[in-house]
Amino acid sequence: MARTDTAFRVIAVPPARAFAALVDPAALTAWLPPEGMSGRFDHFDARPGGAYRMVLTYADASAAPGKATPGSDVVEARFVDIVPGVRVEQAVDFVSEDPAFAGTMLMVWEVTGVEGGTRVDIRAHDVPAGISAEDHAEGLASSLANLAAYLER
Repeated sequence: MARTDTAFRVIAVPPARAFAALVDPAALTAWLPPEGMSGRFDHFDARPGGAYRMVLTYADASAAPGKATPGSDVVEARFVDIVPGVRVEQAVDFVSEDPAFAGTMLMVWEVTGVEGGTRVDIRAHDVPAGISAEDHAEGLASSLANLAAYLER
């Protein structure tokens, strides 16, 4: 059965600033990798039909084995839709030999102005079975905390 994971956070910045951090590769490299990881893009083209490849490297590979190599995860994504100032939809695939990580996950990031700033919502549809709900919840929360720290500094 397909699984959908969700998370949100209110960040004390205007929606335009929060949205900009969802489509800027320098910003994404700074905040998207969850705690204990760093990231880099091999390529990045933020437009509907554009794509990116991001390599996420674990600071301590012994703590969490990677999906692509013992110390890394590789994500290949296509931008399905971008509604400026509102939403970014991405079709995401993990590079892995393990069939538990196969399949395309649809990631939807949305920003909404609320009292006190911007609510940033993440919805991950069709999460691969190899990603535990607990680990994914921690990863999403960590990325949102990183985004808040990045934007609120």
